[in-house]
Amino acid sequence: MSTWKQIVPSVSVVVAAAATVAFGFGDGQGTETQQAAVGGEHDHAAMAASGGEMKPVTLDAEAARRIGVAYTTVVRQELPVFVRTVGNVAYDETRLANVNSKIEGWVEKLHVEFTGAPVRAGQPLMDVYSPALVSAQEELILAARLVREASGERSSANAEELLQSARRRLAYWDIPDSEVRRIEESGETTKVLTLRAPATGVIIEKGVVEGDRIVPGMTVFRIADLSRVWVEADVFEKDLAFVGVGQGALVNFEAYAGRTFTGRVAYVYPTVSVESRTGRIRVELPNPAGELKPGMYATLHLQAPPTAATLVVPRSAVIETGERTLVFVVGQDGALYPREVTAGRASLQLVEILSGLEEGDRVVSSAAFLVDAESNLGTMSGEAPPMPGMDMGSMPGMDHSNH
Repeated sequence: MSTWKQIVPSVSVVVAAAATVAFGFGDGQGTETQQAAVGGEHDHAAMAASGGEMKPVTLDAEAARRIGVAYTTVVRQELPVFVRTVGNVAYDETRLANVNSKIEGWVEKLHVEFTGAPVRAGQPLMDVYSPALVSAQEELILAARLVREASGERSSANAEELLQSARRRLAYWDIPDSEVRRIEESGETTKVLTLRAPATGVIIEKGVVEGDRIVPGMTVFRIADLSRVWVEADVFEKDLAFVGVGQGALVNFEAYAGRTFTGRVAYVYPTVSVESRTGRIRVELPNPAGELKPGMYATLHLQAPPTAATLVVPRSAVIETGERTLVFVVGQDGALYPREVTAGRASLQLVEILSGLEEGDRVVSSAAFLVDAESNLGTMSGEAPPMPGMDMGSMPGMDHSNH
């Protein structure tokens, strides 16, 4: 049996361990523009000092094919940079409307009975009975009659002044002009005042039930227009330089897998949290169908201006061990040599290399973790060492005729 087949169990064990140090430029917030704080020389002494000497790996074509090793060439190009973060949908605060009572009274009838109900501007919300309202209407009717019956110039002026005062009082309570004219012309009072929705949206707060007493200044309903929403997110301090007002944002939601919503950065808050070292941003998203609901979890990608031409490799080529950042370089002898690098910014697909590689270098771009595991183990180019206490000759299926 070939040497490669003998070491497959060893590779599987090491791959499982290597997965615990999987490369990622995001952390709790998932920011893509991370700086790998690793530098140093490329010689074996520096490698040993930072965590143990690693050995080059030799692969024949068949072994490379079996584990899916692929190669790419280091190139110099512009790097499109994305800042990745997460956030939550929130109400657009510019599209909130409160319905407040301006008179004292009692809720006679509710036309909207539950939170979440959709309403349109001008729609009746509730009827309020108010003795003060009835008295004000009676004063209006009396003033209108005095104007009609006044004979002298002075009497007419006084009556007209009383009429205007009665009209203003009702106007202050948001009684429509059409209703005021009806009262004047008919001489009939209305028992209740109907409060109407000032805007189209949904009821997000309802503070009364039928029979409740209300007082001036009391908020009885709150309405939110959800045709546009905000997504508020925290961006790491070091990434704030890449975020600005007007910048495009691609937003994804777990509720709508496979769909991407497009918005823009509307505001960057002027403070940074001392505890988390993050700044808050606000993204506006159109929501004409009402699909996006406040509280939804969102993932955002904010595209920053591209970098100047720089050395880049695929993200899959870079291995982050927690102590150093590595890339496997193809040597002149065909072996794969671990090379310590300093990584800069990253896009969704590429990573900037600040030091450690040169343009034209060939590097491992796929299955790099397998190669890394074998470099640490030092077995891919030879026999897999037996585990302590294990008699390799006693294992079924093992052919040792070549030994």
